[in-house]
Amino acid sequence: MKPQFRYLDKPALEPVPGCDWADKMVLNPAIIQDPDSDDIHMLFRATGPWPQKRREGCHDPYPIFLGYARSRDRGETWEADFSRPALAPALGYEEDELYITDIYGKKVRNYANGCVEDPRIFYIGNELYVTVACRAFPPGPYWLSSQQPPVQTRFEYVPDWIFAGEGTDPFIQSARVNDTVSVLYKLNLAKLKEGEYEDAFGYVGPLTEGHVSDNRDVFLFPEQMRIAGKWQYVMLHRPMNVLPFAGGERAGKPSIYLAAAESIADFASPAAVHRLLASPLFDWEDNRVGASWPPIALGNQEWLVAYHAKKNVQFGYTQSFMILREQENDFPVIVHRCSDRLMYAERDWEMPEDYPTPCLFTTGGIVMGEDLIMSYGAADQKAGIAWVHFAELLEYIRTFDENGILL
Repeated sequence: MKPQFRYLDKPALEPVPGCDWADKMVLNPAIIQDPDSDDIHMLFRATGPWPQKRREGCHDPYPIFLGYARSRDRGETWEADFSRPALAPALGYEEDELYITDIYGKKVRNYANGCVEDPRIFYIGNELYVTVACRAFPPGPYWLSSQQPPVQTRFEYVPDWIFAGEGTDPFIQSARVNDTVSVLYKLNLAKLKEGEYEDAFGYVGPLTEGHVSDNRDVFLFPEQMRIAGKWQYVMLHRPMNVLPFAGGERAGKPSIYLAAAESIADFASPAAVHRLLASPLFDWEDNRVGASWPPIALGNQEWLVAYHAKKNVQFGYTQSFMILREQENDFPVIVHRCSDRLMYAERDWEMPEDYPTPCLFTTGGIVMGEDLIMSYGAADQKAGIAWVHFAELLEYIRTFDENGILL
């Protein structure tokens, strides 16, 4: 039987008029359960106009921040801190301003200088991390590119000096196109929930190569897997340009990839090995597919992977699920892939406003009791929460084979 999803009848969070960093959009929240209670902690994406950094002849920049919220009733209601961002981009423009000190004490390029978007929270072993999709420089009002006629603001705050010289530095190469690079931070939950934001995030470094492709929807499995005779970290990612990656010509469109590396630092280097996991297969996946939030262990070497797909601007996004199974000395493979549109925009407040595309986009999922609780972005402007009976969902996904055909 198809599982029944329950949704809030209003947004869990929405933009706050007059809050300079969250006046326009509050969306795409990541969630994690408190290890010592039933509280749920959230990091959400937010933006608003930032005239403090406006350049003459340009729109206001719209840097993207992370905010913090907490639920004490399993996601029914949320207390958000809109007094200040939990994590803010540095917004430097000169060459010497584009560095940050990482968790190892090294001065490194700051790929998160312009934006920190779409967080995903997960454990690697016993340590908590968060990934964010980052740009070197903030865009202007970026939703104008989806309207008619389109207005491109992506490069308004890329300084002219970036385009000088040969540009052999990978950071400069990605900054010139202002593409997304996914960055890993270590997350101190105790500091975060106490509002000690300055000490809550430790910069680890990039997980993707911006000069190879814009790359989003990036997060790791919590456990290493034995692949090619070595214990390796395994990561999910979704490159926009799949051609530089194995199987890219066959996929042809933005697709879900696995990557394996012996160290986390190796992911953003040629040392990582990539394997195509899933490309668009069903009608509602025609434009792209991407993993939605970190995998959940099911036992017996199986993992639940939530994923999203987009058909086109009018049809919008769909959320569905697949189950992966680990292989002996190799990458995990899909054993069940649900071909049904299980979650999509239906409620009035999930319908498009500034963006033309209907969008329900999950970015967090945790199991509490019998329920899978999911957090999602709606209409690219608000945040929502949904629940589904976890065992019933798994039972339904298992009725499909790896190609989405009913067994």
